[in-house]
Amino acid sequence: MTDRRLLLVHAHPDDETINTGAAMARYVAEGAHVTLVTCTLGEEGEVIPPELAHLEGDPELGEYRAKELVEALRALGVDDHRYLGYRDSGMMGAASNDDASAFWGADVDEAAARLVTVIREVRPQVLVTYDANGYYGHPDHIQAHRVSVRAFDLAADPAFRPEDGEPWQVAKFYFTATAKSVMRRDAEALADSGTGFLVEDPGDLPFGSADDEITTEVDARPWLVNKLDAMRAHATQITVKAPFFALSNNIGQRAAGVEHFILYRGAMGKAIPGAPVEAGGIGEPYTRENDLFSGID
Repeated sequence: MTDRRLLLVHAHPDDETINTGAAMARYVAEGAHVTLVTCTLGEEGEVIPPELAHLEGDPELGEYRAKELVEALRALGVDDHRYLGYRDSGMMGAASNDDASAFWGADVDEAAARLVTVIREVRPQVLVTYDANGYYGHPDHIQAHRVSVRAFDLAADPAFRPEDGEPWQVAKFYFTATAKSVMRRDAEALADSGTGFLVEDPGDLPFGSADDEITTEVDARPWLVNKLDAMRAHATQITVKAPFFALSNNIGQRAAGVEHFILYRGAMGKAIPGAPVEAGGIGEPYTRENDLFSGID
């Protein structure tokens, strides 16, 4: 297949790089059309560098993070980017959840209609977003899941807003994921890294999937350097001490060059027997797809 089109829906600037940056860079390099939809500007994000601390809570933070995203996407090679047009809701339970323009409170059908317009224009074979928990429970991530699921169905419905383009059925729909076994191994490596990042027991973190839940493993290690450069571009949110990084909580994580996904809708492609690889894989042989486009004609 020479005309591959991948659409990713992420909640805030930096999510695209942390969760899927290596795969995005790989598919761009291989000639696929990669489109990113970012739901908010990340206005409620915390700011790490002391010299930029004045931006935290400032209306200008969203504009600043938008500029960081431009640089991050340049590092990944992605040149098709859209905003869904909502405001960052902040962490669950924050007062900002109730802001009239916050994504968390948006009407799902209205937000999905905006995404349907993009889907019908781009006509991707593959759609990627988060699982029902939003990967780790952030309200904007949960809402991105809800909106993407709704848009997946509506985009293919010829009765839904025909003025917004011809119906389009996305062939495969994935959720981002990280194998718990990989998280455990990376935590052990982090403890010996001397980075000064905090080491958290993966069992205590609100994300991570069992190894047998992972359906797809994309090996994009040659593009890990692009992912790390994109992380550095998100300087308000990410501290990089390669190959590790930390967010504002200073809990270290490894920047993965092998990224995991769970197929939610669509048919599994060819299953590839695998074995553990550096920065990815599990501790025992497994069988997974190795390409998000696997099985698509």
